[in-house]
Formats: sequence, structure tokens, C-alpha cells
Amino acid sequence: MQLSNHSAASPEVAQDACSKRRRIRVRLRFGNEGGQSLVEFALCLPPLFILLTGFVALGIAFINYNQLNNAANSASTLLSLSRAALAAPNYDPCALVVTQVEATAPTLKPASLTFSTVINGTTYSGTSCSSTSQSTGAAGSLATAFTKPVTVTLTYPCELTAKFYGSNALLNCTLTASMTEVVQ
Repeated sequence: MQLSNHSAASPEVAQDACSKRRRIRVRLRFGNEGGQSLVEFALCLPPLFILLTGFVALGIAFINYNQLNNAANSASTLLSLSRAALAAPNYDPCALVVTQVEATAPTLKPASLTFSTVINGTTYSGTSCSSTSQSTGAAGSLATAFTKPVTVTLTYPCELTAKFYGSNALLNCTLTASMTEVVQ
């Protein structure tokens, strides 16, 4: 007797072939997923650039504040030790502060700086004191300010410009540094 080869496929093989066909149909229907990474990258790139720009702008603002603080410290120290220069005619303590700040913070724009100097309780604003007279002006106030505080306050605008999708966004802030020293 001859045996016929009528073997039926096992259920596991039929199920595997069915799931393979189903995966092929899904892949053909939705296409290849190779561009998915490119789309995700394109969606994530603009926010990453905005964050990077923000970090750079804040870093620049921090550097400017550090220079402003160092300049105020240097100017107030020099002013507190400069009573020996009072014998010079037309001595201007405010001009001394301005010169010291510009020498200490060379990367800050001098035209953008705002100066305020307090000597012996009198406030002088600007780059030059109103009077350099030894009797009534800032030089006279400094001469009588032994063991009293002098304060130098500096203000600098901090313009953080960042490009957000084609428009310039200007984030304004003001950096202020103040330092007080006792006149020696």
C-alpha cells in the first residue's frame, strides 16, 4: 500500500504565517519608519536652539555683572584711599571713579554706564561732580569724610537679544552693582 502525503500544516505554522502576513500589511499600509527620526529631530531642534541662545545670553549678562561688580569695588576702594590727592587743584572724585571703572571694566560701553557716588552723605550723579571746590564741592566732602563711608553705585543696561522664529525678542534688564568703603 502506498502512503499518501496528505499532511496538514500544524496550527503554529498557520498562525505564524498569518502574523507574518499581518505585519507585512501593516508595514505596507503605514510605510517605512525610517523618516521618523528625522521628523523628531526637526521638531526638537528649534526649542534646543532657543535654550542654547538663552544660556549664551544669560552667560554674557553674568559676565557683565561680574565686571560691573569688580569695577564698583575697585572704584570705591580707590576713592576711599584717595584723600592724599586732595591737595591737587581741581580734584574731582567723581572723575576718578569714572576713570577707574573704565579701566577695570573695558568691555562695558562707557556711554551706557550710570554713575552714582555718595561721599559723606551727599549724592553725586554722573561722570563729574558738580563742584570740585575744596570748601563746598565733592573734594571738600571727601576731605571731611575720614572714617565715614563712600559708596559707588553703577548701573548698566543688559539687553538680551534673542531670535525667536524670525523676530527679535528683546529681554531688558538692568544690572546694578554697589560697593561701600570706609574713607582711610
